[in-house]
Amino acid sequence: MFEILSTETIITFVAASVVLSLVPGPDNIFVMSHSALKGWRIGFYTTLGLCTGLIGHTVLVAIGVSVIFQTSAIAFNGLKIIGAFYLLYLAWLSVQNKELNLGGTDKDSTNRSYYFTGVIMNLTNPKVALFFLVFLPQFVNTSNDNVSIQIFLLGLLFILSALCVFTSIAYLASFLEDVLKKSKTVNKNLNILAALIYFALAINLFFVNF
Repeated sequence: MFEILSTETIITFVAASVVLSLVPGPDNIFVMSHSALKGWRIGFYTTLGLCTGLIGHTVLVAIGVSVIFQTSAIAFNGLKIIGAFYLLYLAWLSVQNKELNLGGTDKDSTNRSYYFTGVIMNLTNPKVALFFLVFLPQFVNTSNDNVSIQIFLLGLLFILSALCVFTSIAYLASFLEDVLKKSKTVNKNLNILAALIYFALAINLFFVNF
């Protein structure tokens, strides 16, 4: 990796990735809120899902498919609508008190549920695809023939940076869990709060402009 990317490029890229991961956005707000409501483990598995989705975006940028989302309003809006309706579906599940409720008996199943939620949320967000398409190439040395490899390595560095940042956010936010559990009002309406979070994220995604 160090032969393909210079040390200066790596340091600059990682620093930029950490800063961008810290900027408040749907992903880290989602991780923070769910860690606070349902514990560090839920936030961690959601983080793993979101970072797994970034692998898909890295591959798309490396092979140039993301250009489609930059040039095609139909593709962009189609993916956006799918993502928004998926979030609305999750909001509905929370209101119905199914699958996503706090304190499920099957922890492994719950963890997998939040992991796949993170994956789908990330993959169906066209803003992430466009961000990677614009951000990653800025650090590529076009004089080399290994542009695709550089893209993959940069994507991996961004994923590792985001994983560290989001995991830290999940851990710190989890300290609020006990406080929220002690509140009878909050504890009674945890699923409604989760539904409102999903709904807000869906509205935010739905009104993203091409």
